Amino acid sequence: MAASHNLPQLPNSSKSPISKSGVLTIPGYGVNVRMQSGHLEIEDGAGPERRTIRLARVNHNLRRLVCISDDGFVTLSALKWLSDVGASFVMLDRTGKLLFVTGPTSSSDSRLRLAQSLALGNGAALAISKELISAKLRGQENLVRDKPKNFAMADVIAEFGARLGKAENLDAVRLLEAHAAVAYWNAWRDVPILWPKSQVRRVPTHWRTFGTRASPLTGNPRLAVNPPNAILNYCFALLESESRLALVALGLDPGIGFLHPARANRDSLALDLMEAIRPDVERWLYQWITSEPLRRTDFHETGTGNCRLMSSLSSMLSETAPTWGKLVAPWAEFVAQTLSSGIQGKRVIATRLTQRKKREVHDAVMPPVHLPRPEHVCGSCGSKIPSSRKHCSNCWKQETVKEFSAGRELAQRPDAIAKRAETMLQHRKEIRNWDPSDLPAWFTRDVYVKQIRPALACVPKARIRAALGVSEPYASYIQEGKRIPHPRHWQALAEFAGVSCRSR
Repeated sequence: MAASHNLPQLPNSSKSPISKSGVLTIPGYGVNVRMQSGHLEIEDGAGPERRTIRLARVNHNLRRLVCISDDGFVTLSALKWLSDVGASFVMLDRTGKLLFVTGPTSSSDSRLRLAQSLALGNGAALAISKELISAKLRGQENLVRDKPKNFAMADVIAEFGARLGKAENLDAVRLLEAHAAVAYWNAWRDVPILWPKSQVRRVPTHWRTFGTRASPLTGNPRLAVNPPNAILNYCFALLESESRLALVALGLDPGIGFLHPARANRDSLALDLMEAIRPDVERWLYQWITSEPLRRTDFHETGTGNCRLMSSLSSMLSETAPTWGKLVAPWAEFVAQTLSSGIQGKRVIATRLTQRKKREVHDAVMPPVHLPRPEHVCGSCGSKIPSSRKHCSNCWKQETVKEFSAGRELAQRPDAIAKRAETMLQHRKEIRNWDPSDLPAWFTRDVYVKQIRPALACVPKARIRAALGVSEPYASYIQEGKRIPHPRHWQALAEFAGVSCRSR
């Protein structure tokens, strides 16, 4: 029986639906995740983009299965398959809300969870919260000082960070963090958002700057009304899922937090853990929106003004989840280690997330975590292009024509004409004052063409231009042999070519 035509190639091929980071995003309607003949079978997409993916238990490289659909089903056998292969299942809303996350768990010690519950009364919660917020404020200060270069706001954040050590309770820590956040997001308010030239007219005015972090629809970051805040919400949802997975892997309860009070249906400790990593996510976003244009087709504005991400962009952002997991792992181990220090007998916490103890034994260095690179797109039309280019092939031709036209217009300006006339007068003066006897008798035109001109191919054009006082195009013509300069320049060119006129 022939294989179904809609099954993609094997996961280890170059066309695998699973990204290099091990993330598979499933959007669309009627999503089905089930077991079929020992394989994990996934159906997602919509209309003509409907696809079916089958994954075997080996050679799949799957680490995260991210679902951004709210229509379909996942079977219990499929969840068990994910648990057996060490993969996690994450369900997100495109508005940036974490709906569900599950992953591999490890045996936990009830004493550690008890220490977590008692941390609010014995000072451990205050110590952990200070360390997390201190890291957050340092990251915010460095970002504001390095990128927007708003030194006044950076100094304000640094001042609140310095006062953090004297905070006597969690309310004081929350108050300092809130005041610093006001200064921090004020520095972001006027950051411009880049868009392809052909799409600028279709972009609403409030999408052209970062604006405020709080949405006018909710009064908080939820339901963002412009693209950069919508991207932040989605990435923070990924970070929340990674924080929860890290805490569960260490045997902690994600719902018992310190900075964020315990509430129903909220992982308060995961939100606490996120605080130290938020500046890393925000730095990554800042570099993206100030260096690469966003595409209008990646966003949708609802009738209420809420900005939502399209499936293609959501899938790309989901691939950043393992990076945020690597960044949050050391902080999760720090929280577990701090809580375990209050247990009688001082339980040793395994560093299974970072493998720090194993590296210490082998005297190995912790590898750096590299932030993911966003897609490089054409600055005119927004199509994806290689990182070495600024425009796609079609837009490059159009831009070249525009540049040539602009160059011709500049060349006909009175100041440009006067400058060329002055240069030509100088050249004519040098020709009149030049004595042909200064050139050796053997140095003829034939010698220049056969010996000097071929050797000029290795001479930089800038050197020829500076020595002869000619334009850059004319220097290129001389180097390529399309023009033969006046004989008064031959001796200088002979020296560049390594031919000495005194040796003849």
